[in-house]
Amino acid sequence: MNNKIYQAVQFDTIKNELKKYAFSNFAKKAIEKREPSSSLPTVQRWLDETEEAITILASGQHVPFMGLTRVEQLTNQINKGMVLEPGELIEYADFLRSFRLIAKLFEKNKYQTPILYSYTNDLTDFSQVDATVYEFIQGNRVKSESSKALKQIRNQIAKLEKEIDQRLRKFMANSQNQAKLQDRLILIKDDRYTVPIKAEYKQKIGGTIVDQSSKGTTVFVEPETVRKYNDQLIMEKAAEVGEVYQILAYLTGLIGERMSEITYCIDVVTELEVIFARAKYSRAIDGKKPKINKEERIIFNQVKHPLLNSPVPLTLNLGIDNRALIITGANAGGKTIVLKSVALVSLMTMTGILVASGEGTDIAVFDDIFIDIGDQQSLENSLSTFSGHMQNLSEIIKKVKRHTLVLLDEIGSGTDPNEGAALAIALMEEMYRKGSLVIATTHFGEIKEFAVKHEDFTTAGMAFDAETLTPKYKLLLGETGESHAFWIADKMKINERVLANAAEYLENRSYDLLKQNFQPTTQPQQAVTATKVYDFSKGDRIRVNDTGKIGLFYEPIDDYQANVYLEKEMLEVPLRRLTLVSTAEELYPMGYDLDTLFEDFADRKYKKDLARGSKKAHKKLNKEMKQRRELAE
Repeated sequence: MNNKIYQAVQFDTIKNELKKYAFSNFAKKAIEKREPSSSLPTVQRWLDETEEAITILASGQHVPFMGLTRVEQLTNQINKGMVLEPGELIEYADFLRSFRLIAKLFEKNKYQTPILYSYTNDLTDFSQVDATVYEFIQGNRVKSESSKALKQIRNQIAKLEKEIDQRLRKFMANSQNQAKLQDRLILIKDDRYTVPIKAEYKQKIGGTIVDQSSKGTTVFVEPETVRKYNDQLIMEKAAEVGEVYQILAYLTGLIGERMSEITYCIDVVTELEVIFARAKYSRAIDGKKPKINKEERIIFNQVKHPLLNSPVPLTLNLGIDNRALIITGANAGGKTIVLKSVALVSLMTMTGILVASGEGTDIAVFDDIFIDIGDQQSLENSLSTFSGHMQNLSEIIKKVKRHTLVLLDEIGSGTDPNEGAALAIALMEEMYRKGSLVIATTHFGEIKEFAVKHEDFTTAGMAFDAETLTPKYKLLLGETGESHAFWIADKMKINERVLANAAEYLENRSYDLLKQNFQPTTQPQQAVTATKVYDFSKGDRIRVNDTGKIGLFYEPIDDYQANVYLEKEMLEVPLRRLTLVSTAEELYPMGYDLDTLFEDFADRKYKKDLARGSKKAHKKLNKEMKQRRELAE
């Protein structure tokens, strides 16, 4: 199946919707990779699997997919030789236990869901592995009873902690120490039990300073009476870590030894997860299992597009009495949606998804589906656009054969209508001769006429309400639709006189061909003398011809050059490159000080501030005078 079709009809969006119903990365990746099948038995099996899964869901039963969210990550860790933590082992044990629970569920429902039962019948029982994990781990912690050594170590740790606690409490209860305490607390710092002492007494306490507060007001002291117990405790805890690691490594090893069997079961459960994702999505769109065929027969009965809000159901048939369908009608009438619906529903069916449809819907399983689609609803039908369509159609022509469906949107558009229509007809004839089914949309009357006359082509129009002048988005088989250009133009607020003239031209083909006399709207410019190539005054608004930039004329330098104020800069520009836009007399009132036009706003403000006696301005002036004197000296 060519991948261009997926994006064109939003099949990728359907896959993304499916992935929302999957838990594991294994299943999400499987959905992403799953291609529509061109095999009739495969598609039939997929549809039957989805229907069986819906039966389970409809009965209120739930498949116990447990531990799936991180199973890929944990499996990769095991395969890399890493040791799982207690909580991770419990997750994996839950996953292994789910195999038995899933098998038990489908054993109970094997007569209603025989295909799904056949999957689960091969799931391995890993009860010895998961039972051992549950025996050794409780509450995300390795049980003390997991080994004799671990039990002894933890008992010793408990005794040491109790001894340290008693000694520290005795230390804090001593009247000589109470005034030196910052708080009556026992705190662990760097794995050692300490008490908080006021900083000023740190030299008056028998013990080791382990840490201090960020402000330096408190030090954390390990009294001499508990030092050796802290040392022993640290050693015992290190021994505990080592023993726990050995137990975790043993449990991880139990799983790793069975990884080949687990991998097979993962594949089975992943496929089940994919099937139930299809079932859940099919239920969400009210999908029904259609009939399918390999006889190039498309029968849609009240089929709904799954991604549209309140879609108008589509009914059409192709491949029985005719092998090509030409759809006509207004741009806004839904012709393109018909093409996308046919393709998308076919692809969904070929992937095992049930579609929203009525009784009798029969969908062909194609070897390939091709599409040439592009919204030609602007005035920018350029040569490059037409060339792109031709390149796509050239590739399609090479690949079409029997059991292929070709969808063509506005075929032949983007070029001369006569040539475009002729080329479109020739292209469709070639696709038809090679045995493909063709559905095309068009505005061209010549293509409509060709479809009406051809024995194996048929037509359809998009319904249009003549009273309200609005499209109904409904396909009418056997009819030809009008483009309703006048309706669209009226919608776009085209002038009534233009619409009336267009109607007259359409009816009678008589046009107003008389030449209209247009009087000049401006006085002709005076001829330029040979000795003087300009006639500009200060303040005139001018255009620099080679750049198109607008500026102000300042003064001529000679008969050929002038100073022009352009983008806050005074530039020398050849007079021959200047064009008058507006004169200063037109732009400014009589007596206007034109020199101010050539000063920056900041300079004008500075001068005004000086004139009104601004202290800030005079201070700046004095500073500038001082700087000039210093430079002169």
